[in-house]
Amino acid sequence: MAGLIRARPIARLALVASLVTLAVGASAAMPVASASALSRWTGGIDLYRTGVFTTQQTWLWCTAADVQIIRNIVDRQSDHSRSSQQRYFDYMRAHNRYDIPLKDGVDPGGWTAGLRHFVDGRYRLVASRSFDSALRSAVTNLRKTNLPVAITVSHGNHAWVLTGFTATADPAVTSRFTVTSVRVVGPLWGLQSRSYGYDMRPDTKLTPSQLRGFFTPWHYTSVPMAWENRWVSIQPVPTTTSVSKAVKPPAPSLPPGGAAAASAGPSAAPASPPAAASPGDVAMLAQPPASDPGPNGATAADARTGDIPAATAATVGFVAALVGLAMLGLLLLFARSRRVRRTPR
Repeated sequence: MAGLIRARPIARLALVASLVTLAVGASAAMPVASASALSRWTGGIDLYRTGVFTTQQTWLWCTAADVQIIRNIVDRQSDHSRSSQQRYFDYMRAHNRYDIPLKDGVDPGGWTAGLRHFVDGRYRLVASRSFDSALRSAVTNLRKTNLPVAITVSHGNHAWVLTGFTATADPAVTSRFTVTSVRVVGPLWGLQSRSYGYDMRPDTKLTPSQLRGFFTPWHYTSVPMAWENRWVSIQPVPTTTSVSKAVKPPAPSLPPGGAAAASAGPSAAPASPPAAASPGDVAMLAQPPASDPGPNGATAADARTGDIPAATAATVGFVAALVGLAMLGLLLLFARSRRVRRTPR
């Protein structure tokens, strides 16, 4: 009796292989940190809590105190020790981009190195061409990572921490939002006069217009810098590659033309509004900004980190899914061609 022997094992194998390929593609397309993985959006976020604030132990250590505050927030600690601030300051000084005098403290290259080493490896330097773009990228990355943002204030003479904000929509899921308020922390609180000084009570709520008076564009009168009139911040940029907080960033190289001095020396604390504020200890960026941060806050410098953006991962996943469908079709055709007729006996 004549009959057909169908290559069913081959067809099953084709189906399994295609499903595996599709699963791999789907997993690659999934972003690492999705909005569903974050806390429920209630109109705002504030990472500050009682016990995390610490006053800078010297007039020079505003960046070190900021690292301590951010570590307290992220690691749920309450460290206020002078020894920790000294350790952070020494590490950042050793990782400064430029060889600047001790009186000029830490430049943003060293500050970024400190945040990456002691807090989280996703911190990146961001330089924006406008206050609005700087603020929008800062709150977006804060929301997506649940990590505070470091900002330079008083034209780069001092350092604050952005711990929270409110907005008309969730920046994790849409770019159509308006920031309505921010929460800030300045480490001079407790060192300067509490009745009249530059830094207000920790976790103070400011409107964007009020913040604009403090978060001002970079300016240094003595040395022309590549980042003149840019808004400088250090933001936790979401990536698809998990980076240990103990990662030590590579030592940057000097650009053509040599080093520039940092900021004016921190001989006295700011004791008045920004226009009359005394110099602090924050200086310059680690590298010239090629452009404003993209939708996820990344800058051109991130291309050198080896991290793959979520958008790239999604593209890879989509391509993998298409390849899987193509393989399914080819294997099914192959299985059909393998059908043979049994000869009569």
